[in-house]
Amino acid sequence: MLTVSVVLVFFVVSLLFMQFLKLQWMRRRFPPGPTPYPFFGNLLQMNFQIHHEILKKMAKIHGNVFTLWVSNVPIVVLQGFQAVKEGLTVHAEEVAGRPTSSTFHILTHGKGVMFSNGRLWKQQRRFGLATMRKMGVGKKDQEYRLQEEAYHLVEYLKKTNGKPLDPTMPVVHTVSNVICSVIFGHRFSTDDENFHRLIESIDTITAFVNSISFFVYEMFPWLASHFLAPFKQTMSSINFVNALLAKELESHKEKGKPDENQDFIDYYLDEIDKTKGDADATYDEENLIQAIFDLFLAGTETTATTLRWALLYMVVYPDIQEKVQKELDAVLGCSDLICYEDRKKLPYTNAVIHEIQRYSNIILIALPRQSMKDTELLGFPVPKNTIILSNIDSVLSDPEKWETPDQFNPGHFLDKDGNFVNREAFLPFSIGHRVCMGELLARMELFIVFSTLLQAFTFTLPEGVKEVNKKLVFGGTMKPPPYQLCAIPR
Repeated sequence: MLTVSVVLVFFVVSLLFMQFLKLQWMRRRFPPGPTPYPFFGNLLQMNFQIHHEILKKMAKIHGNVFTLWVSNVPIVVLQGFQAVKEGLTVHAEEVAGRPTSSTFHILTHGKGVMFSNGRLWKQQRRFGLATMRKMGVGKKDQEYRLQEEAYHLVEYLKKTNGKPLDPTMPVVHTVSNVICSVIFGHRFSTDDENFHRLIESIDTITAFVNSISFFVYEMFPWLASHFLAPFKQTMSSINFVNALLAKELESHKEKGKPDENQDFIDYYLDEIDKTKGDADATYDEENLIQAIFDLFLAGTETTATTLRWALLYMVVYPDIQEKVQKELDAVLGCSDLICYEDRKKLPYTNAVIHEIQRYSNIILIALPRQSMKDTELLGFPVPKNTIILSNIDSVLSDPEKWETPDQFNPGHFLDKDGNFVNREAFLPFSIGHRVCMGELLARMELFIVFSTLLQAFTFTLPEGVKEVNKKLVFGGTMKPPPYQLCAIPR
């Protein structure tokens, strides 16, 4: 019996040693990084999370281009503005792929825009951008939608009569209804049960993507799918969202073809009809549902979280809130409707919104890219099919690019005369061929909703509350801790 145990232990140790040697041999083809260990790679050093603070420490040791291993899968990390910019733009086409990991496969099956590749991705993205333009994103048509949702939010806050409230749900409802009006052509009542479940489902899915459960599923998909509760919750959420989107699609088809396309689904169904019989076309109902899913996933959580940080910063920095309100009053007076074009006359307000995005930095790590062929990043070899991570946090807090990176300072976006100036290191929407498709809609939404709220209310801490916790809650997006404020009508 003892002999069998000794042989078994020897066999396991030998396997681990061989795996260790194999990893060391493979490392020679990649940029430097911490030593990976058998089975786990660097997951133990990372505490099973890709955390910006851990990446910062590793970059100090290994440089701004380094390699991490998740089990036996190499991931090249780009740290700091220069590395991210050059890494994603010098060979932009070569690093425009998306990895096809187990999790991303169950999320999208390679369809839609966010995690598709090749011709399918190019066609879907091109169509999405063109359709957004046709629907008036960046123009008056879209502004009316945003102004309507901002109005509903103002009306809701007025009913609180200045009493303390958690702004999370009203803000999330507002942002979600913007996407609903773009995609479905209608908004949901805040009392709608399906609408609440849709919001909760999106939250569950985004939380899973940068959690310990994500890595457990990547390493043990069969075990995780049968025994891991967060995975089961995520799958339930994915199924619910897909079912709701399929129902909306059927509703559009039952109505028949409109005289004029009104929403994203109308435009996509029209494209399916136009390209029937074209062997090169990738337009079908599966891709339509996934493209809608992608728009929800990318367009609700991010903008809503940014607005929640915006309101938190206004109660924490009342002097900045007051300066924004003085500028709004001086330039716009009592005008009820704020337009995106107004940002050119409101340099301080525009600078504050940009600084909210920089300082809150809700997407610490950009969605992963994948090299489409053997390439080189900043002098380091990167083999084909290597996953590439860009640390956006390290760009938005790069001490070489920002005067006071660790402070909330709207002056980062103002010149000495108080004029608004853009900064090359302002990359909250990423850079390169995979830059966020909804960037313009998000910019419009943040400006119109934020300015409308500060025109209508002064936001204060509840009576007796002296301090607010500003430490981020780590997850799919970096949310503020739960907080309450009072919306005092002006």
